[in-house]
Amino acid sequence: MTWEIGVLLGIVFLCLLFFSFEWVPTDVVALSVVIALVLTGLLPANKAFSGFGSDTVITILGLLILTSALLRTGVMDIAGRKIIGLTGTDPNKLLAIIMVAAAGLSAFMSNTACAAFFVPVVIGLANRAKVSPSKLLLPLAFSSILSSSVTLISTSTNIVVSGLLQQYKMAPMGMFELAPVGIPITIAGLLYMYFIGRRIIPDRAPPGDLIEEFGMRPYLTELVILPDSPLVGKTLAEAALGRDMDLTVLSVIRQKDRHHAPRGDLVLAAGDLLLVEGKRDEILKIKETAGIEIKADIKLSDPNTKAEDLGMVEAILLPKSPLIGRTLKGFRFRERFKLQVLGINRHGENFRRKISVVPLRMGDTLLLQGAKANIATLQEGNLVRILNQVGEDRPHTSRSRRAIFIFAAALALGTFKIVSFPIAVLLGSVAVFVSNCITPEEAYREIEWKVIILIGSMLALGVAMEETGTASYLANLIVKFGASFGPTVLLASFFVLTILLTQPMSNQAAAVVILPVAIQTALQLDLNPRTFTMMVAVAASCSYLTPLEPACLMIYGPGRYKFFDFIKVGSILTLLIFIISVLLVPKVWPLSEKAGPEMINAVKARQESSNKNE
Repeated sequence: MTWEIGVLLGIVFLCLLFFSFEWVPTDVVALSVVIALVLTGLLPANKAFSGFGSDTVITILGLLILTSALLRTGVMDIAGRKIIGLTGTDPNKLLAIIMVAAAGLSAFMSNTACAAFFVPVVIGLANRAKVSPSKLLLPLAFSSILSSSVTLISTSTNIVVSGLLQQYKMAPMGMFELAPVGIPITIAGLLYMYFIGRRIIPDRAPPGDLIEEFGMRPYLTELVILPDSPLVGKTLAEAALGRDMDLTVLSVIRQKDRHHAPRGDLVLAAGDLLLVEGKRDEILKIKETAGIEIKADIKLSDPNTKAEDLGMVEAILLPKSPLIGRTLKGFRFRERFKLQVLGINRHGENFRRKISVVPLRMGDTLLLQGAKANIATLQEGNLVRILNQVGEDRPHTSRSRRAIFIFAAALALGTFKIVSFPIAVLLGSVAVFVSNCITPEEAYREIEWKVIILIGSMLALGVAMEETGTASYLANLIVKFGASFGPTVLLASFFVLTILLTQPMSNQAAAVVILPVAIQTALQLDLNPRTFTMMVAVAASCSYLTPLEPACLMIYGPGRYKFFDFIKVGSILTLLIFIISVLLVPKVWPLSEKAGPEMINAVKARQESSNKNE
């Protein structure tokens, strides 16, 4: 062992230690690793920072921009409603549908792209079903990785391995060659996550807290059924406002003063006023729904107010506010301040009356809309305190189809190798900007920059593993250990080594480093090199022990996970996949098959070339 290998192994150990206990933020640890590699002389600065311009980072960045466009145009909300329509709010059905959908989709596209598509959908579904996002996001990420060994295009690692096979004069990997092993792995993994893994995942965000978070308060508001509404003539149950829009109907008011209980068989009529309760964002989506409108929004108090001068805020009533004990109608709030009250929040209490006749209390929160100057005047009068500005960020639903087309086209360009995947997602990113699906400012606000820093920094560690010979050193140790225990144990040892190196390195880098060693070992022992190659390919996609896999990094922040959560849930899953692989790989690709003379000559030629370079 050289001093470089010793120092790098020490850095890796400290890195994993800090990641596990999270004494400092993970992005700070990652940046510290880059600095340590440069200061110890293990990597020159240009190579240490090259990860930030790598294909992986560019791909993740482009995918995050594309998924932000899907979110901004309401596509995620539409997809979420479709899933809710199938599962209702039953957490068990929801989890099953999400996992099966993610595994099925990622078998034919990048698991990173699959996770990027589903993350915002799942967060929205968790809020609707009142389930902690942490209970759904980790199964989502793991499900998208599980089917990586089903087809050639499931992951770029398989494509890299297929390319290396041709360099060694072996047939490239077939589209479904890995499926006999990959399908059992996928099924077993899904069953594990559904029956066991989900119970190990910590509840990082209790459902009660979700409602009280910034922007998630439930408001009472009034909706009017317009004459041309598709809801006219439907029963309240058929209208499905609860299922489709996550709104709770508290009362139906007809002919101004006739109150009806919200029975499922009540037939809706034009002009009906619905008292509903829902989260702020769901109420604002009503503005984009045909046939119904927020009552306060039908006619602005000041019709001369321009759209760009309008503002929306959440405001809380102060202790000495003259509004306390008064109703909005009695105080003539609309006439005095030229502001609309779109909704009212009072924690723990439901109303059955119009919001204009509800006596206000200290601490009530109002959702206000009107001219920004009028909002400022209201606060100056000490009637309320503005809690936060609410952006007019309603989805651009009219652009949802073009966002879907751009997303699908970008994935198709990359998947079918018309252009490289990074170029494909960058083309898609430019397209969503040019087509006004999303502005650059909006997209950049949505990007989890912490993830970008983490990936870019950890790629430098992977480069150092190759440059210092640490990866080859570890590979040789495994070979020496496994050779004396027989071919099956040796094959299993390559699975273990690949998994160990895949955690700090990228999947592709681990496969590239280990594959030549595995092939040479098989030839030296007169065993089938394709068996070892397929084992390495399966193991390289087995990234469940740390959140450093891109699909896991995407859910790390939103799920409020800790580094150790992945070890706890992923270790059993990794052991399960290990057992399946050791049993099935030698049966699908028998160890006794011999390599052809062309391949043996190719390996010798590559080895001689490597020795000359040294």
